[in-house]
Amino acid sequence: MIKQENFREEADRAVDWIDNYFKTLRSLPVKSHVKPREVYDRIPPEAPLQGEDVSKMLQDLDSIILPGITHWQHPSFHAYFPANSSYESVLGEMITAAIGAQCMVWETSPAAAELEERMTEWMALAAGLPNTFKGVIQDSASSATLVAILTARERATQFQSNLNGVPQGLRVYCSSEAHSSIEKGVGVAGIGRNNLVKIETDPEQRMIPEKLEKAVCDDLAAGLTPICVVAAIGTTGTVALDPLPEIAAICTKYNIWLHVDAAYAGTALLLPEYRYICQGIEHADSLVFNPHKWMFVNFDCSLYYVKDPALLVRTFDILPEYLKTATHGAVNDYRDWGIPLGRRFRALKLWFVLRGFGLEGLRRRLREQIALNEYFAEKISQSGRFTLLKPPFLGFTLFRVNNDDDAITENFLKTINASGKIYLSHTKVNGRYAIRFHAAQTYIQKEDIDIAIDTLYI
Repeated sequence: MIKQENFREEADRAVDWIDNYFKTLRSLPVKSHVKPREVYDRIPPEAPLQGEDVSKMLQDLDSIILPGITHWQHPSFHAYFPANSSYESVLGEMITAAIGAQCMVWETSPAAAELEERMTEWMALAAGLPNTFKGVIQDSASSATLVAILTARERATQFQSNLNGVPQGLRVYCSSEAHSSIEKGVGVAGIGRNNLVKIETDPEQRMIPEKLEKAVCDDLAAGLTPICVVAAIGTTGTVALDPLPEIAAICTKYNIWLHVDAAYAGTALLLPEYRYICQGIEHADSLVFNPHKWMFVNFDCSLYYVKDPALLVRTFDILPEYLKTATHGAVNDYRDWGIPLGRRFRALKLWFVLRGFGLEGLRRRLREQIALNEYFAEKISQSGRFTLLKPPFLGFTLFRVNNDDDAITENFLKTINASGKIYLSHTKVNGRYAIRFHAAQTYIQKEDIDIAIDTLYI
């Protein structure tokens, strides 16, 4: 056990490890190549009876854990969506861990509650969101979308579902390209996954509004109850933009809750030239985007905005005796704004990042990464070996090997990832295998893009 008088010495060891990790990250293989159970089998089957030194823990961290880590902060990590960190965010996370606050209500952590409220206001203003939106920090977009579905469910059933159970016949809609968390959320909400209607998309993988309206009308004619539409601003597979104004008009016409999932692309709203991607957002009921994806804030930190927070609070508010406080109703008790009672102090690391980078610093870095992605797309399109499936957008490029055989592209990707030099992921576009690339790591530079290009030409 670390004694108080020894904490500084032991903490210095950990900070030195973190410092060395960031400095040597480029030299590590970006993707772990351990075999299943390899790490597990190297960990003793029982906890030690006696306490061990931090130095021994750090040795085992290097020898056992590090080989089994896929390095999401590596500048050659181009897979999935980013989950970025930064020095500012790490410092905020360290202090958050030291404070160890349980931020369930204002009374338990007044500064945490009020900093969270102010940070959601800062971000709404920086992103050009309507001032009618009020925000809260959730753990992930999956949780935020579930919160939206639950609130839509309660509004549609006059708040009877929480009391008496979920009635049959509720319907939720999203595009066939939408994130799997929507289907999971519909199931968890008790609506039933078979009541999620996936709407056909156009050749650009965007939801077709006419198909949405027909599905809604068909359901109404069948005696079913449309309660929620989830529009994607940046789909997982291709970062497609659903036509928000047209979808919003349909939701207004039929009194359906409109939730906007902008988990990755929402960070681009910090750039005035990209505000067009959320045209019509003032007609939405809720929105989520993740600073922990592309805004250099450690996972987890997801911003959820809602137009009518009273509906949100009514959906989740339960007030047992032990949580009754004199300030209830006068301040935001954020345990009523989501599912868990216990809440982390996530606002602190967001505060550190916003102050450390500044809005202009964030905007400059985002624009640099967009330019790096455009550089990457230009180089591979000129190679004659690959086909771009969409123009580069934000930090994202989608391409495939020039061959009609999907297996060629799939095997090529496996070979690239096995090299350990870069890490890419895949999707399918109109049934065809495609490779996804992101130039969005916090400290990525042109030299890292050149490494990716050189590796792809193997």
